[in-house]
Amino acid sequence: MGLRNVIALVVLAGIWGGSFIFMRVAAPEFGIYVLVAVRTLLATAVLLPLLVLKGGLSQIRHHWFAIALVGLVNTAIPFVLFNYSSLHLEAGVNAILNATAPMFGAIVAWLWLGDKLTKSAIVGLLVGFVGVAVISQQKLGEGEVSFFPILTALLATTCYGIAASMMKKWLQGVKPLAVATGSQAFASIMLAPFALATLPATMPSNNAWINAVALAIGGTGIAYILYFKLIADVGPAKAITVAYLVPLFGIIWGVLLLQEHLSAQTIVGGIMILLGVALTTGVLTKRRKKSKLESA
Repeated sequence: MGLRNVIALVVLAGIWGGSFIFMRVAAPEFGIYVLVAVRTLLATAVLLPLLVLKGGLSQIRHHWFAIALVGLVNTAIPFVLFNYSSLHLEAGVNAILNATAPMFGAIVAWLWLGDKLTKSAIVGLLVGFVGVAVISQQKLGEGEVSFFPILTALLATTCYGIAASMMKKWLQGVKPLAVATGSQAFASIMLAPFALATLPATMPSNNAWINAVALAIGGTGIAYILYFKLIADVGPAKAITVAYLVPLFGIIWGVLLLQEHLSAQTIVGGIMILLGVALTTGVLTKRRKKSKLESA
């Protein structure tokens, strides 16, 4: 991976880590549905012109139903769930829990698509879920948070895992930019009734608007463009390593911008989750094989 791609990977992780800050600040004033609607509408506005330039609109027309389902499962539902959890959990904790998505993706692919789970993957799942239990025990022990916000975050990452299998099964060969743009547009349509029914009584503050726009344009629109460029340049296996950096940036931004404090127990749980993801996705085993080949 060249220096330019490494920089793009770090920038992407920084943006996605910051998304949990944006949600934490904007959700209380916008409400969970309105904030997601703002996010998906503005993200569509960023992605659509690029898709038109690349001539990808026809793919949305041909695969509209599958893309709409992906929009529901990969955007509308998990964005709402994470908005809810951001009302109760620190940005750093949400960023850590977000890293469980590849684990749920492996489970769904095994159950639905028949993908194999290696012994290291099974160990990784166990380690990762113990990490979730460690974090959950810490938050519940504080007595201020119920398990429900943690559950909603995990349901959101489960949705991401389901969506990955949906795209693999139904949308192979479709341009990722078409899937991203179409899913954001369809999610906007699906969320419109809920957003209109829950409009905030007062206009959100300028600070909330700044965070909402940053979430939509930066955390969704620009981030998707960067991510798909990385996939094209270095392949999906290397691009997915961004999942290991997002929790780090989520914690850093939470400490610097919101004065959050994560306990040692939460950090340990986060490390266990990342180790579990590395084992589940085969990153560690691939590196071992590579080092053996190089030394041979």
